[in-house]
Amino acid sequence: MSAVATPPSIDTLTRLRLEVATLDQISDNEKLGFIKLVSRYLSGNAEQIVWEKIQPPTDEVVVPYDDLAPLSDDPSEAKSLLDKLAVLKLNGGLGTTMGCTGPKSVIEVRNGETFLDLIVKQIETLNSKYKCDVPLVLMNSFNTHDDTLKIIEKYQHAGLQVKLFNQSQYPRMVAEDLMPWPSKGQTDKSGWYPPGHGDVFPALQNSGILTELLAEGKEYVFIANSDNLGATVDLKILKHLLMNQNEYCMEVTPKTLADVKGGTLISYEGRVQLLEIAQVPDEHVGEFKSIEKFKIFNTNNLWVNLKAVKRLVKADALQMEIIPNPKEVEGVKVLQLEVAAGAAIRFFDRAIGINVPRSRFLPVKATSDLLLVQSDLYTVEDGLVMRNSARSNPENPTIELSSEFKKVGDFLKRLKTIPSILYLDSLKVIGDVWFGSGIVLKGKVIVEAKKGEKLALPDDSTIENKHITSGPTYSPL
Repeated sequence: MSAVATPPSIDTLTRLRLEVATLDQISDNEKLGFIKLVSRYLSGNAEQIVWEKIQPPTDEVVVPYDDLAPLSDDPSEAKSLLDKLAVLKLNGGLGTTMGCTGPKSVIEVRNGETFLDLIVKQIETLNSKYKCDVPLVLMNSFNTHDDTLKIIEKYQHAGLQVKLFNQSQYPRMVAEDLMPWPSKGQTDKSGWYPPGHGDVFPALQNSGILTELLAEGKEYVFIANSDNLGATVDLKILKHLLMNQNEYCMEVTPKTLADVKGGTLISYEGRVQLLEIAQVPDEHVGEFKSIEKFKIFNTNNLWVNLKAVKRLVKADALQMEIIPNPKEVEGVKVLQLEVAAGAAIRFFDRAIGINVPRSRFLPVKATSDLLLVQSDLYTVEDGLVMRNSARSNPENPTIELSSEFKKVGDFLKRLKTIPSILYLDSLKVIGDVWFGSGIVLKGKVIVEAKKGEKLALPDDSTIENKHITSGPTYSPL
């Protein structure tokens, strides 16, 4: 956690409290939560990690997935487990980075189905198969709430309950004096922000959803990003947590060179803790990024005991590390303070990690990820996105697409059909490139349209281990 360079005067916090009190757009709980967050930030009392105290986690702390007890063949066991579960998807993000408006969860992923469609189908299938009632809970932000309300109307007759709540809405602070931007006349949405997914715990309590779930006999909630197609209900994990009374479980997976900045689990002063790159002293960043020493990273798939959430929120015990996020919005330098759900692990009893297969981490953050999941590398059944067993290489191909493909609309327009990439190792696309239909890519492929030129790959081409460029050097394959 970074703190302000100089300790502020008492007047700063007093003025902030007075200004926040006048903001009638948010609830008293939100005002209180915001003031507490800022107070912690202004105190500068960050807990510094002592590098020498970091220990690698043992198999008791980070349990290998293969060590989990198998399920019996009796379907009643699955039903008894599922009756204790709710699924919560973090649905506060917009698809702006991919050129979309509205919630990211309504981007079409496969065959016209959105992230949300696939999630609903997964849970419907479980409820139907095991005669249980697993609810889907969506944590929206003020940015996604209205759109999500309209979208879920189509699931009215689906075989599941859908519960909605909003995470907190906090005012952005003007960087120069740390006063709320809305109190300075910024009344539209740009004056506000959702304070990170670590807000899920108090927001669950404040919304009343936590009380509802406990009343329905739910004991655990599975929390995951709505854009992670690998984050599906895993009964072996749930069984392990119930058997061992673990209040919190973070799914981690082996780190590759693409994941070197991801948070990792450590043993620290007798407890399991998440270590983020922002907490690492500069002289140890290279060590942190090493996949030899820190071999796992956080998938943000979390399993959490609901009674423990209630206990810790009521005690105001979830003091997660603060992530200061400075931004420039409409020409104004602002500061927003955020918290991450993974950082809460150290406050729960018997918290563990489980080292899961990479297949449980399949996020779609960019159109390059969309190309992977829309291709023949994956199939979909009952909402589950599964890797094609015909691919022998356990690693996915690396895909780099230039800015011409950044927006989903442009990406779809430039590909008549999604190429076959079952035997692809890597793909790099540069410039004004257009893909015909039925294209097969194999090995290492680079497709480059030189500046000011257009390169159209013909239908039914097979491109293997080639660097293709536009201009006179290019001829149809």
